[in-house]
Amino acid sequence: MEDGFEERKKKHEEKWAHDEALRFKAGARRNKLFGQWAAGALGLSGAAAEEYVKAVVTAELHNPAAGVLGKVREDFRAAGLAHSEDALQRKLAELAELARAQVQNG
Repeated sequence: MEDGFEERKKKHEEKWAHDEALRFKAGARRNKLFGQWAAGALGLSGAAAEEYVKAVVTAELHNPAAGVLGKVREDFRAAGLAHSEDALQRKLAELAELARAQVQNG
């Protein structure tokens, strides 16, 4: 009986680890997609766009309180682009769904 419990516990832990890995990958993918979208909105291309995407992806590491949304919001404000907080949040949510689908489909 104890072996069955241990096996269920192990399977539960493996599923949790798998789900966490998928969440992490989806979050990273979402941030990259958001950075690509923002780079396009800012008129960046080529190497400048790639560098901007990297800056957005790492924004949560450098400033966890503001995160990717705060970085893009401030960059848009500095560039004079009018995007409401709600519009940016909706875009981020839309890209989160796309990222989840991409990660789940490999």
